[in-house]
Amino acid sequence: MEFGIHIGIRGCMITRDNVMGLATRAEALGYGVIGVADHLIVPVHTDVRYPYTADGVWPGAPTGECFDCIATLAFMAGCTQRIKLLTSVAVVPHRPPILAAKLFLTVDVLSGGRAIVGVGSGWMKEEFAALGTPPFDERGAVTDEYIKAWIELWTKDRPSMAGKYAQFDNVVFEPKPVSKPHPPIWVGGESAPALRRTVQYGDAWYPVSNNAQILLNTPQRLKAGIDRLHKAAEKAGRDPGSIDISYVWFMPPSWTARPGVDGGRQMFTGSADDMLEDAAALKAIGVKHTLVYLQRPTIEQTMDLTQRFAEDVVQKA
Repeated sequence: MEFGIHIGIRGCMITRDNVMGLATRAEALGYGVIGVADHLIVPVHTDVRYPYTADGVWPGAPTGECFDCIATLAFMAGCTQRIKLLTSVAVVPHRPPILAAKLFLTVDVLSGGRAIVGVGSGWMKEEFAALGTPPFDERGAVTDEYIKAWIELWTKDRPSMAGKYAQFDNVVFEPKPVSKPHPPIWVGGESAPALRRTVQYGDAWYPVSNNAQILLNTPQRLKAGIDRLHKAAEKAGRDPGSIDISYVWFMPPSWTARPGVDGGRQMFTGSADDMLEDAAALKAIGVKHTLVYLQRPTIEQTMDLTQRFAEDVVQKA
């Protein structure tokens, strides 16, 4: 199983030196993927509950700091050689489809085929309004159609589309991606629509551990989610084995054991041996990639945690 790191572009991760330093350090330590979260503009107030924290507050809300995630990956492409570059995840309706397809293509080509297109339909209604996207309530249909448009642009010599949200014809879209047939698509989300989208478009399912409504924070719970995915694939006539499983563990590791759900120990807490057992448990249920959230308030703390987790887990798992 391959490990990666997930970062939010805020706090200590909004300087050139820190973004470059963490990307190159993660690569040197043996991480296989670096994932960058997506926000373009942050509302002062939102009435929408963030799905992935206990209090429903998005961690980026206090400052509103954010970079474009795809542009950040393009920057990382220039200072790394091996590590794969993931949007974790790009909110598909936020960018016009031709623009997004070209941005992902640019990262893919300039990185030598290391781009991974992590996608989601979004959750913050006020951000959609500020960006002037299609209606928030239609974001699922928009997401599906935009992904279709990307694939058309990436793979066809003379791409065209006449959809409700995406229309183009009489265009040349070159060069084509280094990754064939196109950059891998990892579909984020834990809901039934996310599973359907994964089956229809995804090379991998990419759920988060701690959605308060659909907790996947133990190997057993994640296995139940994988079983739901496989049933959806079989119903649609797709081989479940053709869909990789990637996973975000959204809490920092701790070398002090913490209580988890169902009376057990929280994953990736305790001793190094405990964490290796957790890695083995995830691998046993079919997880191919696990990204951990290692960002801390300072770059020094973030680097220290990135190195310690690499030495105790990544390089031994």
